[in-house]
Amino acid sequence: MTPRFHLLLLLLMASAIGGCDDAPRFTQPEPRERFSGGTATVSTLDRNAFSLPSGNLQPSRRLDFSVGNSFFRSPWVIAPSTTTARDGLGPLFNTNACQNCHIKDGRGHPPEPGDSNAVSMLVRLSIPDEPAYAERIHQLGLLPEPIYGAQLQDMAIPGVAPEGKVRVEYDSMTLHFRDGTPIHLRRPTLQITQLGYGPMHPQTRTSARVAPPMIGLGLLEAIPVSAILANADPENEKGTGISGRPNWVWDDAQQKIVLGRFGWKAAQPSVNQQNVHALAGDMGLTSSLKTIDDCTPAQTDCLNAPNGKGPQGEPEVSDNILRLITFYTRNLGVPARRDVGEPAVLQGKSLFFKAGCQQCHTPQFTTRADASEPELANQLIRPYTDLLLHDMGEGLADNLSEFQASGQEWRTPPLWGIGLTKTVSGHTQFLHDGRARSLMEAVLWHGGEAQAAQRQVLAFDAEQRSALLAFLNSL
Repeated sequence: MTPRFHLLLLLLMASAIGGCDDAPRFTQPEPRERFSGGTATVSTLDRNAFSLPSGNLQPSRRLDFSVGNSFFRSPWVIAPSTTTARDGLGPLFNTNACQNCHIKDGRGHPPEPGDSNAVSMLVRLSIPDEPAYAERIHQLGLLPEPIYGAQLQDMAIPGVAPEGKVRVEYDSMTLHFRDGTPIHLRRPTLQITQLGYGPMHPQTRTSARVAPPMIGLGLLEAIPVSAILANADPENEKGTGISGRPNWVWDDAQQKIVLGRFGWKAAQPSVNQQNVHALAGDMGLTSSLKTIDDCTPAQTDCLNAPNGKGPQGEPEVSDNILRLITFYTRNLGVPARRDVGEPAVLQGKSLFFKAGCQQCHTPQFTTRADASEPELANQLIRPYTDLLLHDMGEGLADNLSEFQASGQEWRTPPLWGIGLTKTVSGHTQFLHDGRARSLMEAVLWHGGEAQAAQRQVLAFDAEQRSALLAFLNSL
């Protein structure tokens, strides 16, 4: 069944069980609603909730998961080293282990005001497109800053200068709910200091990005392209004001344009390519799909620094290690939902639909029969995302485009697991740059296509706001 048919059934069921005015009212949970990842759902809900293998992963396949976990978690070292399987870090990098950004496989966070340690947040860089670089833009999705590249690396091996330091400061602004209750939002200002290679291009665009959670990536990869495109309405032909559109991006392995799914702007097509680009950009590690270090021609010390490549130029991350990392990241299970039958959670779900949030945060899909891993196939999943781009308004704009995504567009992030953020990652900071300190702040930053939903939430009274948060925290 298509996602739209699933949604129609869900609406009919809600209408039948709870009555219907302008939106469905839910009075009982849907069948198996707890199991957000289908039979791949995991039941552990403690600090390790995001770090477990899919609930249906066969015991014979868990060794690969564990070995992949070790390469994801353990630090890489500077070459040359006796630890040849893990050497080659840098010369420029942001961190020495994937786990440092994806804390407990969960959500990263921005640095505190005044702190220049930006681990778990990175900064994308680009300059305006130039026709002479059309082929490069076609494959990268943007035109990198000439000296510093497409990502600022704030760490380096000895003998190489880091590219710079990142600081974030905040201005405060206040909104009021209809009942007069104030809520304080903070707007970040990014500062890049201690530039190691001279001034940046005067038209450099910057975009701060915190690391997203790792759960359910293989399930999202297994959603059929047709099911994603069925929810797209780029010309707003339906007149809803919601004009989600796909991001078409370059696939390094297939050497062609395909549908993007991953990253804050859906600029990566697959879990494997997301990993390849993160290994290169975040840690300076080469692989068979990205064979050169992330050094620009202006960074001669970086270009001349030792690396961890093999005697025949073999990449620092072997194909087998990359396979294991990808297996691990594809098979991180989605935690089960909590309290799905509680009256407040059901009321909050009704209010979620009343505000129209489900128009972008699509509740459910069924994964392909030919998924990359058998455990991920034919699963009814509830990720609450459409994986499409939406204009979120000027308030959230970073003015940095990637492939088809404009400077005001963002991919709808999945909501599954969001209520466990504090438990897993130790904080409640949301949105692409971590500006929101609570789920309610995140909701109220929604603009553009989501402006109507934001206004609905501002009209909710205290009980309704509490119910909406109960629903979100149950996901």
